[in-house]
Amino acid sequence: MQQYLKKNKDRFLSELMEFLKIPSISADPRYKKDVARAADFLENEMKNVGLTNIKVYPTDGHPIVYAEKLVDPKLPTILIYGHYDVQPPDPLDLWDSPPFEPVIKKTKNHPDGAIFARGSCDDKGQLYMHVKAFEVMQNEGGVPCNVKFMIEGEEEVGSDNLEKFCKKHSKMLACDVVLLSDTSIIDNKTPSVTVGLRGLSYVEVEVTGPNRDLHSGVYGGGVTNPVNALCDMIASLHDLNGHITIPGFYKEVIELSTKDRKFVNSAPFDLKAYQKELGIESVNGESGYTTLERTSTRPTLDVNGIWGGYIGEGAKTVLPSKAYAKISMRLVPDQHPDKITKLFTDHFKKIAPKGVKVKVTPHHGGFPAVTPTNTIEYKAASLAMKDTFGKEPIPVRGGGSIPIVSMFEKVFGVKSVLMGFGLDTDDIHSPNEHYGLFNFYKGIETIPLFYKHYTALRSKGK
Repeated sequence: MQQYLKKNKDRFLSELMEFLKIPSISADPRYKKDVARAADFLENEMKNVGLTNIKVYPTDGHPIVYAEKLVDPKLPTILIYGHYDVQPPDPLDLWDSPPFEPVIKKTKNHPDGAIFARGSCDDKGQLYMHVKAFEVMQNEGGVPCNVKFMIEGEEEVGSDNLEKFCKKHSKMLACDVVLLSDTSIIDNKTPSVTVGLRGLSYVEVEVTGPNRDLHSGVYGGGVTNPVNALCDMIASLHDLNGHITIPGFYKEVIELSTKDRKFVNSAPFDLKAYQKELGIESVNGESGYTTLERTSTRPTLDVNGIWGGYIGEGAKTVLPSKAYAKISMRLVPDQHPDKITKLFTDHFKKIAPKGVKVKVTPHHGGFPAVTPTNTIEYKAASLAMKDTFGKEPIPVRGGGSIPIVSMFEKVFGVKSVLMGFGLDTDDIHSPNEHYGLFNFYKGIETIPLFYKHYTALRSKGK
């Protein structure tokens, strides 16, 4: 496999660069044709590598791309999941190069070079590893088991149509394990496999005061300012110890044992390097927990965006009629996203001062997920990474959310393997997102070994 990869690595990279040029921004209706164009790109590439039964399925939103290679019904089936849609690139002025004009630059964490472009790590680069890994297997002895691909275009906006698609096509999608690469490793010398993800409740709030924007000199001091009110309300959602003040918020949180907390904190972590990387003087968060715990095993509430009034050039003395914020809450077992959304909504309306009205609009959400480390699926991932990195990966719990993991288990009755190759420092969702060349090629090298070990372990029943 090394030989074929070495011979074709420049072509693999060139193809990925073309993929990254497509602005497949699922959140913005103006890019609907570009999202469809990304699906068509994948369809064509899947044909080129020898996958069969390839089809682009329309949904009520963006299309889902399906393909397969069925070797033998007696062999296990791996379902590859990924997404080709990307986050909006804003703010554009913070990018060092245009987000959809990929360039390769060396960085401290990627001395061999990294691809700078929106979607390079999340998730086009990691998804494309799987397509190229399949090509490698096809040309180096064949695929050792059955494989199916299901690639969606709505992950960044909540995967609204994915569950319906999975239920409708459950027979076509039947599998023994779901493999996805939308997570990270600790660093390029320390491999890891993600065994836990936080859930999500995402809402948008609107605070309305007077029926129109007012002159702040004429009305200021006599009318409740929605922006001021919103800021006060948001500030009250945490106490001085960093605890979230919504009544009942922690009721269903499963507290980790001392042993589990020790395990979480056993992962390599340099606090000073962490602060230096982010350009901060100190960390902050819930009292009584380490940074590793706060960012992976504890629930959080964060403002993702806030706006209202005049934000243009110069000054405009206005008392705004409305103020808005987008708020995300990361959840841990056994918090239920719908219950948390309701708790937030009821509390936020209750704490609103007189003189304003509050509207809370729920967006997407998802359940937290934790996967065991004693399964065939995990063992196969561990063996594959050990083969290519030279050391066993560390099981870690991630702070992000991939709501479809719990959905796959519910619909298909199978576990997912979260074998990602990005780094937390790759600036996903931020300006200057990038993905290391080392990581891209290491993924293509490692994925076929997962197939090999998984098939072998299944045949032995271990």
